[in-house]
Amino acid sequence: MTETQTKVEITFEDFKSEVLNDYTIATTSRECSLLGRREVLTGKAKFGIFGDGKEIPQLALAKAFKNGDFRSGYYRDQTFMMAIGAMTIQQFFAGLYGHTDINFDPMSAGRQMGGHFATHSLDENGNWNNLTQQKNSSADISPTAGQMPRLLGLAQASKIYRNVSGINQTLFSESGNEIAWGTIGNASTSEGLFFETINAAGVLQVPMVMSVWDDEYGISVHARHQTTKENISEILKGFQRDENGKGFEILTVKGWDYPTLVSTYEKAAAIAREEHVPVLIHVRELTQPQGHSTSGSHERYKNADRLAWEAEFDCLAQMRIWLIENNIATAEELDAIDNQAKKEVLEGKKAAWTSFVTPMKEEQKELVTLLNTIAASSDNKVFIDKIAADLAAIKEPIRKDILTTARKVLRMLINENGKASLSSWITAYTAKIQPKFSSHLFSQSDKNILNSEEVPAIYDATAEEVDARLVLRDNFDAIFSKYPESLIFGEDSGNIGDVNQGLEGMQEKYGELRVADVGIREATILGQGIGMAMRGLRPIAEIQYLDYLLYAIQIMSDDLATLQYRTAGRQKAPLIIRTRGHRLEGVWHSGSPMGMIINAIRGIHVLVPRNMTKAAGFYNTLLEKDEPALVIECLNGYRLKEKMPTNLGEFKTPIGVVETIKEGTDITLVSYGSTLRLVEQAAKELETVGINCEIIDIQSLLPFDINHDIVKSVAKTNRLLVIDEDVPGGASAYILQEIIENQNTYKHLDSAPQTMASKAHRPAYGTDGDYFSKPSIEDIFERVYAIMHEAHPNKYKSLY
Repeated sequence: MTETQTKVEITFEDFKSEVLNDYTIATTSRECSLLGRREVLTGKAKFGIFGDGKEIPQLALAKAFKNGDFRSGYYRDQTFMMAIGAMTIQQFFAGLYGHTDINFDPMSAGRQMGGHFATHSLDENGNWNNLTQQKNSSADISPTAGQMPRLLGLAQASKIYRNVSGINQTLFSESGNEIAWGTIGNASTSEGLFFETINAAGVLQVPMVMSVWDDEYGISVHARHQTTKENISEILKGFQRDENGKGFEILTVKGWDYPTLVSTYEKAAAIAREEHVPVLIHVRELTQPQGHSTSGSHERYKNADRLAWEAEFDCLAQMRIWLIENNIATAEELDAIDNQAKKEVLEGKKAAWTSFVTPMKEEQKELVTLLNTIAASSDNKVFIDKIAADLAAIKEPIRKDILTTARKVLRMLINENGKASLSSWITAYTAKIQPKFSSHLFSQSDKNILNSEEVPAIYDATAEEVDARLVLRDNFDAIFSKYPESLIFGEDSGNIGDVNQGLEGMQEKYGELRVADVGIREATILGQGIGMAMRGLRPIAEIQYLDYLLYAIQIMSDDLATLQYRTAGRQKAPLIIRTRGHRLEGVWHSGSPMGMIINAIRGIHVLVPRNMTKAAGFYNTLLEKDEPALVIECLNGYRLKEKMPTNLGEFKTPIGVVETIKEGTDITLVSYGSTLRLVEQAAKELETVGINCEIIDIQSLLPFDINHDIVKSVAKTNRLLVIDEDVPGGASAYILQEIIENQNTYKHLDSAPQTMASKAHRPAYGTDGDYFSKPSIEDIFERVYAIMHEAHPNKYKSLY
């Protein structure tokens, strides 16, 4: 029997106690909003965006929210977080101040502004908590509707856990009974991500309950400019399930009607939890007492009638009326609750501020003491004393004040004995403080990729040369057998086994839930993967072509890439993104926007295998690790011949490690992916004129050459050419910066390092279009020859 089927009789006193507790939470949340705004306006906090006006529907949501459930919401759900016991008053203000200690701001350790909520799915070592024994909130992001794609995956995980056998559910699910709850403002339903997710959820039939908080405005823009008919539930009526087809259950309710809200959310939960039918709840007639945020006042764009209506139908005011009319509480009792809430919020705010500033005051005092000591024997004593006094006079210092002061004084000590002690202090202080703002871009657990080791592919004496796609296919077969929690989905991935047959026969063998076709909707393909990975599954999200990744780049950049960072390592989504690209013909199927990708998704590994065996090895490596990655297979490599390994599912390609595929003495050629085949051919032709090239396959753009092997090559050859098929200044510029600056390769160069990229435009159609758009064998030959001509003009006569 599920929780929603269990009926418990309660007394009136129990009911009264529960309702008054709800009112207390709502009042406390409102006081936090009011006082929070003042903290911003007085300068103690940087920016504020609060949940005032949405308190009562969030209480109803919290009542229906069970252990194991997940929230994917937006930045006004503070009452909900308080109601499920996931945030205290002090933590609310710690987040507002940006406290960098996760023990005080468990939502993001000061990395996100207030109003962005999360619970801890992982312990301090990166190991999973038991998600079925806690109420869960995925970490919020600010981009409007950005929470929607992830929500889809969080809901789909329940469907997988309920219907796929063999998965160890211990920490993650109880037979798929969990609901994924989404929240969004009415104006943000205008975003494409909202509609894409709603459509996908209707198709997939997953337990998702979507709440739309409707206060008729998007900042200052009224709903008539946002939504057809000014009513999102009205225009979504076609999604309503009926006897003719599956779809959504669509419910509407007034946001100030407490008892109806509670019953509406109970109904929605029963439908989603038991039937795995998505539900949309349109919560109307909400208000926004303080306007959109601390950046402005709503009196500028709301007329007197609207403001008067909002004062009357404020959900908290209406709940107060309901409590009195139904003899649940007197006005005096409610006044006492209000006054107590004000007191507790004020005390919580003070405690949060004290905890926030105390460490910095101690650091301030420590530096002032050091500066006074240094000044005593300095020729610049007068100046240092003044700077130290100025720092000491700051009543509420921030770390910028402290470190700026130290670094300015250091300049005065260049030729003095005091330099050593201050320099050491600055170095130690930076080492202590910088991680508070920069840690956890990647996993810091023992499952991070830096702990991976290569396992070579093994071949027996009769290893057959096969189409390379078969190496991928048979390796996927081994993966799906080895990891019951693994699954793959994408456009044409299921029935036909992907457009290049790398999944041939896999759906028939493993079922439509584990090897699935999906619609043409790249952003929510990514979202499915993120959400399922956050719930312990190991999804592989397939984007059919690299060029189509642009539809999903925002989700990858703002959500997946930042997840470990913005939770300080307390949530993860080890999603593998599979795609294919490079060297086909035509504008939309042969792009290589690698510079865009690697600079947009720091926090996701970018892997560029030159063949399918290397690609398969990356998948095998990643499934043992806990970090997300993008694997870009070579689009023109599926029919090329490769030997079939005997250790399928076991061999591993190391991540962040380059491979020298040809030794040489005259010049180092660095490239990756399909372009390597051209480089190899050009190198053979260069040998005919006496030029011996060393060729290095990068294999991994993020991370890049962690062992610094390229500099060792350049130390031998003294010349460097980076060949890439991105636009000029794209990935080749990134690669060159890594080699020259981070590896200090410049000191080994006898010739200027160079890059060779594609033309600045997209590749034109046809074989000639490819030849005149991207580097060719002749281009590579002639560029290398020109470098050698410059070095040895008598030996290598000019070609032109």
